[in-house]
Amino acid sequence: MSAKTLEQAFERLEKALNVMENAVNARLENAALIGEVEEEVQRMNADRSRLAQELDNSETRSERLELANKEVSRRLIATMETLRTILEN
Repeated sequence: MSAKTLEQAFERLEKALNVMENAVNARLENAALIGEVEEEVQRMNADRSRLAQELDNSETRSERLELANKEVSRRLIATMETLRTILEN
């Protein structure tokens, strides 16, 4: 094997090692990004769960307030009718 052939083989090996190193580095960067994305998805899911619970609580409170409003309205109407009856007599 000539020195030139050996030198060319070393150059190809060096290029192949550089390509492999770049591929490994890219893979490591992608793995880090995937980890960050997975953490963000977990945070978003936790936020979604919290917001869903808050919405449920708000809807329950709204229903209670609506029932209380109807009851107050019913009592006001009854009181006004009673006052009207008293004032007419």
